[in-house]
Amino acid sequence: MIDVKKIRLKNFEIGGDKLTILAGPCAIETYDCMARVAEKLKSVTEALGINYVFKASYDKANRSTIDGYRGLGIDKGLEYLNKIKQEFDVPVVTDVHLPQDAQKVAEVADIVQIPAFLCRQTDLLVAAAKTGKIINIKKGQFLAPQQMEALAKKVTESGNENVLFTERGVSFGYNNLVTDMRSIPIMQMLGYPVVFDATHSVQMPGTNGCATGGDRRWVPVLAKSAVAAGVNALFFEVHPEPEKALCDADNMLSLKDAENLFKICRDIFNLVRDKQ
Repeated sequence: MIDVKKIRLKNFEIGGDKLTILAGPCAIETYDCMARVAEKLKSVTEALGINYVFKASYDKANRSTIDGYRGLGIDKGLEYLNKIKQEFDVPVVTDVHLPQDAQKVAEVADIVQIPAFLCRQTDLLVAAAKTGKIINIKKGQFLAPQQMEALAKKVTESGNENVLFTERGVSFGYNNLVTDMRSIPIMQMLGYPVVFDATHSVQMPGTNGCATGGDRRWVPVLAKSAVAAGVNALFFEVHPEPEKALCDADNMLSLKDAENLFKICRDIFNLVRDKQ
């Protein structure tokens, strides 16, 4: 594996000798749904020796249509995220879309995530950086991996060295994404840990009429491939009943399938690390 900066979070390191998984529902729907996922995934990851960060978005601002489900909003969303953080003793990650929201989000979130479509927004990156939290920059579907270096500099030159990159597929023709696994070592050579988003990478934008489609069958294939390529962390959107989810229903991983996939990914991660 390529040596990268180790990012300290709580009692573990992202980029160290253990796999890290960021996982949870797409948009916040109900607290019961969040709690069900957090409880199960914390139990699974503890048993498997995997670092765990709970993920959910209080707002998904980049919906395909104006009436697409976005979440519960920043106030209720952060309230729920903080409750998950305290009740289950897990760090949390969530998206921020506006510079003026960064500090408020950072009062709860351990990792502030920059959505892929907003990854080049200088004011947003600078505001996020100034919170002092770990900043996870999701690589835009329109960027080559080498271009992430300039985005990292916007964060580091604002006084924050705690940077993660996330690969989530690249636009390829109409209504499709592909993942070039070379992007993982290319971004790691810039010095920062790399996360692979296995669920957004199977999206098929616009295939459900005015909504994004996807094909969750390929989530395990891509996740295992990314770990074999040496990725430092994995990102999954997970739901107890994906078919009933209010957004990203077609590409989310079912909660019942998480344990088996996480175990396989952990085993591949350990094998790759042991053979270096």
